[in-house]
Amino acid sequence: MPLDMPLIKDMTAWRQHLHRHPECGFDLPLTSDFIAEKLESFGIETVRGIGQSGIVGILHNGSSDRSVGLRADMDALFIAEENTAPYCSIHDGKMHACGHDGHSAMLLGAAAHLAKTRNFDGTVHFIFQPDEEHGAGAQAMIDDGLFERFAIDEVYGLHNMPGLAEGTFTVRPGSLMASESSFEIRIKGIGGHAAMPHRGVDPIVVGSQIIMALQTITSRNLSAVEETAVVSATEFITNGTVNVIPSEVTIKGDCRCFTDASLKKIKTAMERIVAGTCQAAGASYEFSFKNTFHSTINNPDQTTKAIKAAQAVFGAENVVPDCVPLTISEDFSSMLRVKPGCYALIGNGTGTVGGCALHNPKYDFNDQILSKGAEYWVQLAEDILG
Repeated sequence: MPLDMPLIKDMTAWRQHLHRHPECGFDLPLTSDFIAEKLESFGIETVRGIGQSGIVGILHNGSSDRSVGLRADMDALFIAEENTAPYCSIHDGKMHACGHDGHSAMLLGAAAHLAKTRNFDGTVHFIFQPDEEHGAGAQAMIDDGLFERFAIDEVYGLHNMPGLAEGTFTVRPGSLMASESSFEIRIKGIGGHAAMPHRGVDPIVVGSQIIMALQTITSRNLSAVEETAVVSATEFITNGTVNVIPSEVTIKGDCRCFTDASLKKIKTAMERIVAGTCQAAGASYEFSFKNTFHSTINNPDQTTKAIKAAQAVFGAENVVPDCVPLTISEDFSSMLRVKPGCYALIGNGTGTVGGCALHNPKYDFNDQILSKGAEYWVQLAEDILG
């Protein structure tokens, strides 16, 4: 089921075009126009404006009412590119530093092939999603009726992974990626002269105690075996200066974990620590906690289907069926809360070819993996709807 060479060349051109014209968030007029026009040129029914700028391509064949959804993200990042390739970003301060240009090109390639061969019985939905990077695009499409307007039985996603060898595929049933939550703690003390700290309530001391105590959440409130989590304070902001004890301190940070139960424990413990420490010091506080990404939890049945398709395309020796969970996050997790499905990773390469980390100004999607990615989508659709 290898793709023909003209299509592979087209996919490379599409990927590099998208890379050259990155757009962010929901504001994707050029990107969505390009993708929708390609789908329509393949003879695929195309619906636009799902979740503001999302696109769904609908390809029917045969008489079965079975269906599958294949999803790719479209948005770029607010990063200034530092590469020198001829297809580098022409939009200042924006670049495809996470490979969504490649994800879209792979799914377009699969759509073109399936529209031509039609070796399936049922309906394939090609889902092109905006604003994955801010964790809002998947939910926006869901809220706009993605799974009510389109009869999608199960849904699948795929992401490139630098550091994994080109030609490899990795996945796991259950929690593949962590949830992501942010927190903000505002501590209000009594400021004053740095030479007379006894006349005030120093929020720096209170904030420092809170940061140290937050480290006990993962070590003393969660199981080291069953509740892996990360709690990181990443910002410490004051309104003081060199000889002034501030009146206020703001602590911001990030939490990652793999289950809703762990997330609830983290939030509860965090506010308990903040409240207790502030009360003991005579300070007041404001606390906010926001969950942006759910944990990405793969359904075992759909993961088995993904592994079978990947083994047919990549070879069984190049497929890892039970990888270690990752503490990065992905908003495809929202779709997996509504429909059974599976999210998997395709190796982007190692070293100088594909090995640069995601979200780095020198990252670039490895065009050599486009064909395997598209072949995986085709194999998966044909297996499920065969």
